[in-house]
Amino acid sequence: MRIALSTGGGDAPGLNAVIRAAVLGAIDRGWDVLGVTKGYAGLLGEEDIVPLTRVTVRGIGHLGGTILRTTNRGNPFSYPVLQSDGSYKIVDRSDELIARASELGIEALISIGGDGSLSIAQQLTNKGMRVVGVPKTIDNDVSGTITTFGFDTAVQTALEAIDKLHTTAESHDRVFVLEVMGRNTGFIALHAGLAGSADVILIPEIPYDPERVCEKIVSRDLAGRHFSIVVMAEGAHEAGRAAGVLGASLPGQAVRVGGVAAQLAELIQERTGKESRSMVLGHLQRGGQPTGYDRLLATRFGGAAVRAVADAKWGHMVALQSPHIVTIPIEEALREQKRVDPNHDTVLTARATGVSFGD
Repeated sequence: MRIALSTGGGDAPGLNAVIRAAVLGAIDRGWDVLGVTKGYAGLLGEEDIVPLTRVTVRGIGHLGGTILRTTNRGNPFSYPVLQSDGSYKIVDRSDELIARASELGIEALISIGGDGSLSIAQQLTNKGMRVVGVPKTIDNDVSGTITTFGFDTAVQTALEAIDKLHTTAESHDRVFVLEVMGRNTGFIALHAGLAGSADVILIPEIPYDPERVCEKIVSRDLAGRHFSIVVMAEGAHEAGRAAGVLGASLPGQAVRVGGVAAQLAELIQERTGKESRSMVLGHLQRGGQPTGYDRLLATRFGGAAVRAVADAKWGHMVALQSPHIVTIPIEEALREQKRVDPNHDTVLTARATGVSFGD
């Protein structure tokens, strides 16, 4: 059998560990493995198709990023094509992709990505392509799996930032507002904020009132705690308002949200008189070496994906349902985006320990 691997969407620590495990597992079965570079661009003639061997994947398991490179603008069903006048036209190139895969003798594709890539995988399956999905997102927002690789590393990166902000905040009696990733879900902000003893955690699932945030900061000040740490997801927003948008997006790219930390820090300073600073952690959460947990989970996912191909689990994705890795239909995972449950014990514990959610 000849299979292909692709990585799409935003990068996440652990992608290379998935690639390594899948390649070694496939070679162990006597299969050929090809790598589709830059999302699906390699199958559309805009990037390369590369052979993946034991040598190719040697020593990559601990590395961040992806040796296949990736893009969040490569949906073959809605592909931006540059026109002669400099504008972009959105076209469906899925038939072209499937034909090219057939020409190359690719009998199955392992698609590694988040909800966008998994949606593409489902559409390709519906058109007759043999696809198995591997869920990837630092936001941990894919349903059907307890967690996704990259999430633990992102939380650890955010936690290290919170720990460092604590010392400078306390030294200067300042308020620091840290913005972390999380367009629609607040898992990173919640987990890192609670683990890092943040005073306020703001997430998209719980719209906040700025007055409540300021009340928390003032109450700490009156109690002799003259500094505060606010951790907020980039998609966090005030009650009755939409999430902040960061300028125009490139063709084929989702709307960019964020910029909320700077606005909130300014508002806090105006209303409380406390010196307030903001910091955006941004893509630091995507970079660097994956944690041991993420390396192990990614390796397990890669091995399970090869077994899913062997078992002809087309249109399925691998998922962690502790203690086992299982396969579930991709359409089941896409039915509803996983979000923080405001009544989850993690939220309840945070409230019980004095954390404000601004509501």
